[in-house]
Amino acid sequence: MLHRVAAVAAAALLTTMTATTAVTAAPAEPTATVTNIAHRGASAYAPENTLDAVRLGAEMQADLVEIDVQRTKDEKLVVIHDTTLSRTTDVEQKFPARAPWRVSDFTLEEIRTLDAGSWKDPRYTGAVVPTFSEVLDELERTASGLLLEAKAPELYPGIAERIAGELQQRPQWMQPDPMAQHLVVQSFNWDFIRHFHGLLPSVQVGVLGAPTTDQLAEVATYSNQVNPHHSAATPEYVAAVHEHGMRINPYTVNDPALMRTLIANRVDGIISDRPDVLREEIRNARPAA
Repeated sequence: MLHRVAAVAAAALLTTMTATTAVTAAPAEPTATVTNIAHRGASAYAPENTLDAVRLGAEMQADLVEIDVQRTKDEKLVVIHDTTLSRTTDVEQKFPARAPWRVSDFTLEEIRTLDAGSWKDPRYTGAVVPTFSEVLDELERTASGLLLEAKAPELYPGIAERIAGELQQRPQWMQPDPMAQHLVVQSFNWDFIRHFHGLLPSVQVGVLGAPTTDQLAEVATYSNQVNPHHSAATPEYVAAVHEHGMRINPYTVNDPALMRTLIANRVDGIISDRPDVLREEIRNARPAA
């Protein structure tokens, strides 16, 4: 990503500096190139949401690496998908009396004692739950951008401000990004997205899920993207999202045939555990006429 900063900064000179609370609409026309988004990193091959998965996603040339961000008991931002620690760590063995093992019930120091890798493959034994800051550090050494999902933000009052504050401390993440290739923040909690857009109106944001076609006009007042389950990304729905000036990036797509179908449906991006496979399908696809 660092080698893109100069180009991004140059683009910033063409952008007005006037603050606005209105969403800057993405081009309504589908793009010729589909954005390759590594879901929880290259999570088909490395333990999800670890630095290993993030690094591998970047090595597989993902345009964006998607992660999930939550908050610990001592208010540190960590990268993990589930709101409990049991599925992807050995927390039940190390802290047997602490059920139900919620992320919010453990300090960062406690979480860092957990093995977050061996459940996936013994080769990753000893991998830890990373902090949000560590993931930013990792991505800043690559050409990949970030798709940040705020996971269950309703459980963590004030987490929007914490995420925004950490991003603001790193100017390279705050560059204008009209093509959504640098930083996007998304959530299933649409109220969170509306609030986050108010905090950082220059940052691209997306709602997870599939608003009805009747809801799209209202969603477009605060969101740049609609990122639904792949089953919702029909040609008609994709066209409706584009008509409201938003992009659409369905999840989670690991089958090559389905990737080809979605590319033909003119989605803007695809979220996949297998960014290497997706890269080949994008490369082989012809741009829509």
